[in-house]
Amino acid sequence: CPVATRNGMPALEEGDDAAPARGGSGNRGSGAAHDPPGASPPRRVTRRMELVGVPGRSLRVRMAFHRRRQHGRRLIPWFPVATAISAAVLALLLLLVLLSSLAPPLLDHPSFPFPSPSRGGRSRRHPSPPVLNGGGSSVHDLWGSKLSKHYHGCSNASSKFPTAEAVTHSNRYLMIATSGGLNQQRTGITDAVVAARILNATLVVPKLDQKSFWKDSSNFSDIFDMDWFISFLGKDVKVVKQLPRKSGKAYYNPYTMRVPRKCTPRCYQNRVLPVLLKKHVVQLTKFDYRLANKLEPDLQKLRCRVNYHALKFTDPILEMGGMLVQRMKMKSKHFIALHLRFEPDMLAFSGCYYGGGEKERKELGAIRKRWKTLHTSNPDKERRHGKCPLTPEEVGLMLRALGFGSDVHLYVASGEVYGGEETLAPLKMLFPKFYTKETLASNEELAPFSSFSSRMAALDFTVCDGSDVFVTNNNGNMARMLAGRRRYFGHKRTIRPNAKKLYSLFLNRANMSWEAFVSKVRTHQRGFMGEPNEGRPGRGEFHENPSTCICENSEAKVMTHPRRQNKGGSENGKLDPNASASQPANGHFTDEEPDWVDMDYGENIFVENGLSNGTDVDYDLFIKPEQLEFEERFSD
Repeated sequence: CPVATRNGMPALEEGDDAAPARGGSGNRGSGAAHDPPGASPPRRVTRRMELVGVPGRSLRVRMAFHRRRQHGRRLIPWFPVATAISAAVLALLLLLVLLSSLAPPLLDHPSFPFPSPSRGGRSRRHPSPPVLNGGGSSVHDLWGSKLSKHYHGCSNASSKFPTAEAVTHSNRYLMIATSGGLNQQRTGITDAVVAARILNATLVVPKLDQKSFWKDSSNFSDIFDMDWFISFLGKDVKVVKQLPRKSGKAYYNPYTMRVPRKCTPRCYQNRVLPVLLKKHVVQLTKFDYRLANKLEPDLQKLRCRVNYHALKFTDPILEMGGMLVQRMKMKSKHFIALHLRFEPDMLAFSGCYYGGGEKERKELGAIRKRWKTLHTSNPDKERRHGKCPLTPEEVGLMLRALGFGSDVHLYVASGEVYGGEETLAPLKMLFPKFYTKETLASNEELAPFSSFSSRMAALDFTVCDGSDVFVTNNNGNMARMLAGRRRYFGHKRTIRPNAKKLYSLFLNRANMSWEAFVSKVRTHQRGFMGEPNEGRPGRGEFHENPSTCICENSEAKVMTHPRRQNKGGSENGKLDPNASASQPANGHFTDEEPDWVDMDYGENIFVENGLSNGTDVDYDLFIKPEQLEFEERFSD
């Protein structure tokens, strides 16, 4: 039976629409208006039931029976049947009212600053999702994984890996110039150590990018503990602070060049080693993602030793970051850290559209004109393919659907947000306990860091690493580095949005109940929650999924793959407790090039002046120009 609305309450109609009562005028309610020509109208009783609201939520059923004269005969209703039908309809209606009260509709706040139009052209707001208090988790183990206790980081070198003293040649020096923001530079530093090992060369402490978009003048020693870095790697690679000098001058002049992206060990031996043997000092420029994913296990584990142990922030950064974590912990036992990327430049370059109408198109279009090589954007396609970052509201809805309540404390690490406070308003409404480093610390406490973007990013990195749950709306460098680090140190809960699946869900969220939305979000997020063995070994960027450096105990092996106990880390049926949890079969890895949408914000598009000596050949021939430009500008 169709349900209409009268005075704010549901009304049920059965039979002809508004048949006139006896004594009514005309034939407007007669069957002639509805029956086929020439057909004899059947005997029927038109009944109308209306539910009328009464104080105290009581319902009064008013039934008006109308008589109709057809062919001069009067129809007499069969009262017992009519009463039974009426009672059944009333019971069904009461059941529907009860169910609707138990199933609040999905929150449909418009994506600020843009209203979400309804069919009538007016924005439509639905009640908020159910509040989940007491830590905000309605799902068991939402704050952590049951399986994490069976896995641990393992990056020690094997007995077959000789020491640096045994393999390093005294007249080979490798220098690198990093590129991008802090986390992209971190990948370059990590890979530079491995490249030096491949070339059996001494590594000069890497030079940080000081000419990027951020214009940060920090040196290596301003961000990382240099002495710790050198001493920790002493057995693997010889590292020096600067080139050896004689009479105030360097022994050798650096020979500048660039290697291709995802350069393999053979690539380094074929391209760099001959130059190194002749010139003795080689400087590799724009050193980011210049080492392949496919490496032998000992080199992969060296990567992990560099990234997770040798690269340690300076004491001032660690102390301030630790203080911020402690202040969050004092407010609540658990807290979420969100890395939010929603800068105007990033949105403009991506070509994504968020419903802001002509205002948004003009603003982002003006920014987009900076890149003349960009193809015409297709916003719907980008969103369908999961290449657009979630809005702050969408992140909040995803977290609430996963079971986090409004009382959860949320730390947000972000740059400039397009739309400002208006864009953040829905997220703050969903999670009112909203904090940043600026709200947790005073200006005086942040003064030593606030003028340096890399040091501020290091503080955010430290807080995100110390959080109980880390969430991101993007797949940039910081998100990848933290995902890998949190896997290595105990598989701490790390949530990445399944953007491809969530796109259509957010698009149609106003047309489903909150329970249906919750069910679909939890289904789509399986495999994106930071559980062990979520990704295939070698899939994606190694720093995000360091499978070679994660080992599992025998209990985990039986639980995860009982039929494969003789493969990947076992001999003659015996399990190796230190075997890699996700060692790829036959050592196969995939060297997937990071997509342009995966890069982050902050790198200048120009190569450093004065470094090239005519041999700085760009081997990035198979990457689209706009992709390179985006990677250079949008890195963190």
